[in-house]
This record gives sequence, structure tokens and C-alpha cells, in this order.
Amino acid sequence: MSVEKKEVRIAVTDGMLIPSGKDKSVVTAWSISLIFAICSIVYLCVNKPDPYLDIIKFLPDGILVTFKVTVSAILLTIPIGLATGMGRLSENKVINLIASTYVEIIRGIPLLVQLFFIYYAIGEFIQLPDLTAAIIAMSVCYGAYMGEVFRAGIDAVDSGQTEAARSLGFNKTETMFMVILPQAWRTILPPVGNEFIALLKDSSLVSILAVSELLRRGREYASVTFNYFECYLMVALIYLVITLLLSKAVSIMENKLNYYDD
Repeated sequence: MSVEKKEVRIAVTDGMLIPSGKDKSVVTAWSISLIFAICSIVYLCVNKPDPYLDIIKFLPDGILVTFKVTVSAILLTIPIGLATGMGRLSENKVINLIASTYVEIIRGIPLLVQLFFIYYAIGEFIQLPDLTAAIIAMSVCYGAYMGEVFRAGIDAVDSGQTEAARSLGFNKTETMFMVILPQAWRTILPPVGNEFIALLKDSSLVSILAVSELLRRGREYASVTFNYFECYLMVALIYLVITLLLSKAVSIMENKLNYYDD
């Protein structure tokens, strides 16, 4: 008697645990975490405004820069990832080799090293502004990871969809952008959302390039007041609130896609 084995793939990323739409209970890990973070911030600011409330007032500029870096990087990352994913699936051996080599090299080098390389090493030939260098480095790095997400999503679409589209007269480009990608989007949305959240967290690394994002603003405040514990605690709580809200947004979008698909 043969037993069919079901293949199970477990994806581990640096992103958040996306809330499941199937979990209808009021009390969830997501809600507990969000309530804990918000209540902690409010409690600290009310009961000890010096320094916690002062820290909150000092950080908004850094939060805006964090979102500026993250959104700019993700807008560049998505087309890079799409091109890489399609390149990895290309029947053209040269394109496939270029895309695969890019993925192997970039994923093998830490983001921090890439930041240093683009800002300092390449800076010997072309001096880039710190913010521009940070956005380019993060886009190049996450483009490799996003490429694998797009590759897996496109590959998951049944080959019969391609055959049906071609039989209707669609060329390869029309088939990809009008038939395959819309169907693949539902599959890749959760990992894309995870990569977006991971990118936001990794934006803290750009503080080494003197970009005044959230973490660097916290460091600036702590270096003057020497309230290191209080400052980094508040920075951590703010990051937690932001990432939790973003994970919920991804969950809502995923549920809407599933709803329309049904």
C-alpha cells in the first residue's frame, strides 16, 4: 500500500507574522502585541514625560525619513524583482544566467556590506548623496529576494493558463502581464508584504550613512541626554507599532484578493 506524500514548504523570512483572515477570535497574538506596544508608549509618556514624551516629540522627522527610504526602495525593488523573476524563468540561457548570477551574488553579501560598498567604495568614483545611496543599496539587495518571490509566484500559475492565452492569440508579453501576473499576485502578496516590512526594519541600517531615520534620530537624542535605555525602548516600541499595522494592512489586502477570487 503506497502512501502519497504531500510536499510542504516552510518559508522563513525577516518579516512579520501576517495575521490570518481565518482567525476570527477577538484576542490574537497581533492584537495583544499592538495593545501592549501602544499602551506602553502611552503609559510611559503620561507617567514619565521626561524623557519619554520628549523623545516622542524628537522622533517624527526620523519616522518620515524611514518611510521615505522604505517606500522609495520598494518602488524600485518591485520592478527589479519582477525583471529578475522573469529572467530566472526565461528560456534564453544568457538572460537566465545573468538573473541567476545576480541573485546568487547579492543574496550572498550582507546588506550592511552593500551599504558600505555603494556609499564608500563606489563613492571614490561617483559620490552619491547618503539618502540616494541608501535607497539604491536596499533596492539592489531586496530586488534579489523579491525576484525569487516573483519567480515562485509565476511558476505556481498552472501552465494551462499560458496555453489558453496563446490559443486566444496573446503573445508572450500579453500573456505574462494580462494573464499570468494577475493570477500570481494573490500568491505573492503575503511574501511581498513580508519583504516590505523586512525592508522597513532594515532601513535602520542606513543610519550608518548619516541618514536621519528613526534609529539615528534616537541615537542623536541619546548621545545628548545619555538616556540610552529610555530612547531605544521608545524606538523599539515605535518600530513594533509600525510593523504590526503594516502586517495588518497586508492581511486585509490578501483577504480582499481572496474574496474577489471566490
